[in-house]
Amino acid sequence: MQLKLKLTVAAAIAVVAGMASAQEQVVKIGHVAPMSGPQASYGKDNENGARMAVDDLNTQGVTIGGKKIKFELMAEDDAADPKQGTAAAQKLCDAKVAGVVGHLNSGTTIPASKVYNDCGIPHVTGAATNPALTKPGYKTTFRIIANDNALGAGLAAYAAETLKLKTVAVIDDRTAYGQGVADVFKKTAATLGMKVVDEQFTTDKATDFMAILTSIKGKNPDAIFFGGMHPQAAPMLRQMEQLGMSKTKYFGGDGICTQEIIQLVAGAKTLDNVVCAEGGSSIAKMPGGEAWKKRYDAKYPGQFQIYSPYTYDATMLLVDAMKRANSVDPKVYTPELLKSNFKGVTANIAFESNGEIKNPAMTLNVYRGGKKVPLN
Repeated sequence: MQLKLKLTVAAAIAVVAGMASAQEQVVKIGHVAPMSGPQASYGKDNENGARMAVDDLNTQGVTIGGKKIKFELMAEDDAADPKQGTAAAQKLCDAKVAGVVGHLNSGTTIPASKVYNDCGIPHVTGAATNPALTKPGYKTTFRIIANDNALGAGLAAYAAETLKLKTVAVIDDRTAYGQGVADVFKKTAATLGMKVVDEQFTTDKATDFMAILTSIKGKNPDAIFFGGMHPQAAPMLRQMEQLGMSKTKYFGGDGICTQEIIQLVAGAKTLDNVVCAEGGSSIAKMPGGEAWKKRYDAKYPGQFQIYSPYTYDATMLLVDAMKRANSVDPKVYTPELLKSNFKGVTANIAFESNGEIKNPAMTLNVYRGGKKVPLN
């Protein structure tokens, strides 16, 4: 009798547990960034931001459409490679994720955006800055950071109007991001009276810039603008010091504006000549920046780079739209994204009709005493 009673109780518990799990729905959110290769530190930081958001959401007991939702992050590596990026996007489409956070690079995000559009899944990037991303007019593409029109123009204005520089050499890494931000800088600098004395290009895999820099040194520019990422900027700065280019200012967009560049320059004094621009506000000026950063550093010590507050907000933004639509179906909730008025960690997020963030902020930074310091 006792054994029978135990079996009955166990069966009852199993039934209740089954009912509970039936009422819980798993919703997958995709994330894509370079998790391998020279840009892996960016990718890890981005993934940390999205994962932190998912963890926070799962402690909130979110209910949508009458069901308790458990969020899961499906993270993919695109290695900053456009082909791998589109393959990762297709994998997420096939897995029927509810939405995607990413990608990091413009060169991967732009081709992936067509894949997401074709399968009807929204994606939100807080890192890819090439203005061409939103030109096709896909209703599934959203950006929550300033694009290169703001970054390149802001840097050129600072060089010409504040520092009164007259000449500049321009280098880009031939990626969608690098070429895009360099072109905006170059055009704006020219309209402000700066002379472009040399134009060179490299790749996003290169580490030896001696030939390029020797050619530029012969033109004696006041500054160099580099359109690219910090794994190239750091050795370039070291080689500039070796060539005696210790007074040449060095400009770049958010791709070089990281914490890791401080370690990678290995003490080169030329780091003091860097002026870089980030889309968005500095952590101190973000609405929830400093409190969020303390939580991030406790969870992921020493891993912060630049974009994780944006991937955190992008994840939260997707779920905010799901809540307002009372649906996790991308077809139902995607139109709600365009109506967002979301108070995020980074900013109050609302969109233009093309998916660009309204009133994007921009921050200029320099490096002083081995630390990144905002100028505005």
